[in-house]
Amino acid sequence: MTKRTQLTLATALVATLVLGASGCSDTKKGPAAGAGASNPAAANDGKVLGGTPVKGGTLTVLSNQDFSHLDPARNWTLPTMDFGTRLLYRTLVTFKAEPGKAGSELVPDLATDLGTPSNGGRTWTFTLKEGLKYEDGSPIKAQDVKYNVERSFAPDLTGGADYAAQYLAGAEGYKGPLQGQHLDSVKTPDDRTIVFELKRPVAEFSQTATLPTFAPVPQSQEKGTQYDARPFSSGPYKIETYDRDKKLVLVRNEHWDPKTDTVRKAYPDKFVVVMGLKGGQIDDRIIAGEGADASAVEYANMRPESAPKVLPKPEVKARLLAESQGCTVMLHLNNSRAPFNDPKVREAMQYAVDKEAVITAGGGPALNEIATAYLPPALSGGKQADTLKIPPAGDPAKAKELLKAAGKENLKVTLSVSTGDKGKAEAIQQGLSRAGVQVVIDTVDPGAYYDVIGDLSTTPDMTYTGWCPDYPSGSTWLPFVFDGRTIKDKGNQGNYSQFRDEATMKRIDEINAMADAKQANQAWIDLDAEVMKKSPSIPILLERKPLLVGPNIAGAYGHPSWTGTIDYGSVGLKDPSKSQG
Repeated sequence: MTKRTQLTLATALVATLVLGASGCSDTKKGPAAGAGASNPAAANDGKVLGGTPVKGGTLTVLSNQDFSHLDPARNWTLPTMDFGTRLLYRTLVTFKAEPGKAGSELVPDLATDLGTPSNGGRTWTFTLKEGLKYEDGSPIKAQDVKYNVERSFAPDLTGGADYAAQYLAGAEGYKGPLQGQHLDSVKTPDDRTIVFELKRPVAEFSQTATLPTFAPVPQSQEKGTQYDARPFSSGPYKIETYDRDKKLVLVRNEHWDPKTDTVRKAYPDKFVVVMGLKGGQIDDRIIAGEGADASAVEYANMRPESAPKVLPKPEVKARLLAESQGCTVMLHLNNSRAPFNDPKVREAMQYAVDKEAVITAGGGPALNEIATAYLPPALSGGKQADTLKIPPAGDPAKAKELLKAAGKENLKVTLSVSTGDKGKAEAIQQGLSRAGVQVVIDTVDPGAYYDVIGDLSTTPDMTYTGWCPDYPSGSTWLPFVFDGRTIKDKGNQGNYSQFRDEATMKRIDEINAMADAKQANQAWIDLDAEVMKKSPSIPILLERKPLLVGPNIAGAYGHPSWTGTIDYGSVGLKDPSKSQG
């Protein structure tokens, strides 16, 4: 059989499993269609698999890719943030190590508390715990956190979170500390105190302090872009060896003191990340669960065509995590140039896409739901809006009508996707062809994907990627995805559509200035509907994150703040003596 045929059979079986269990054949009902106890993929939602780990042994992570960036100033993709902040470096604040809703609770990490606001929420002060040390035994200082925050502004250190640039006072035009300039709005009156002066009140700044931007980097360890290959550890593990695109080995940081860390359990003695494997190969190895693979977890999602090998088999399904990611996956249209600088053409694309076909390519309703808005359900009262009310399979006749009115009846456009999303790209390609839109697909290695689409000199006509809230607030979503002021020539993150709209930017500023959180939340939902009408991007899917673990894995759960990624701070082994490596 061809790969396409295998995928079709696989997703058809997944759909049969879901619909047979639920007694419902309507995939158009939104979140209910692929969620709840009737969905076999959701059987382990909120559960910890394998019991409590035993300390010791080697845990293997099987991956199809290298990490995009391990440098904390550049780390802003999931699950790399989970891996980095749970194993290699600590942040001022972090999330509780628990499955389900409890995992969204903030707890102090390097800091003694969640930060103290003053000056009407424009000033935030954090005090570091005593006894914090790096991998060489030297003390972690407040100045090191300040230095990494400043590094996040450096033009060469692309890819990182933009919160510091958006929130800090006097940061306009700042280019980082590599040339000796420092930010006056980040003060360190002593080695344990750090003070942030913000340009406006930010009531949720404690949440922001969970990001890798707020991890420490001592200036003495600065290596510019080479720091990616060897971050200096403030966490429970340090890098022993790192052969890019092949293998990463972490061993214990003997200077990490668990007395200062209530979150990370650090059960394994060693983590070994094996990279460059094929997705289906990873699935098959962990399903078999033999040798070192018994003590392995997968980094990238289980492939859709592997679902029939897992869901019908209770002993294998018991080792599947598939939490909702809480993200919206979109087809971003490049608004900066023709043909998508024309709003009518963008509107036509909303009608041309066949989302049902993409659902099928992504593993069926067990693993995906159709998205009808930008904000994910967690930010819009548990249910997405449906502003445009377009059928899930699209309306190619309406799309053709709009394209004709725009004088663009025959379009040829490019689409870049990560290698693992090729099947979904082909479903998009097929759907758009019904409206006379020809799509040329370019697949990019997952480890390089965000660097490619984040460089405006190489950005294609369309990109396919999702956006996830860094914490439960619309302020972490719409401003990053649709504020034209966030667009960068290199390291562009979020606003992949290059959408520049004055009315949208003005409204973002107005909402950010609201003191009432409830009022602001509704305002974000209302703005979502307004932006949908302008169609800079097309919401496609709400995905689960299917991850298989080996039979010797314990303490595994999908963490809600890391979009369902395994919490590397809590996972370990049932029997360390059975591990290898």
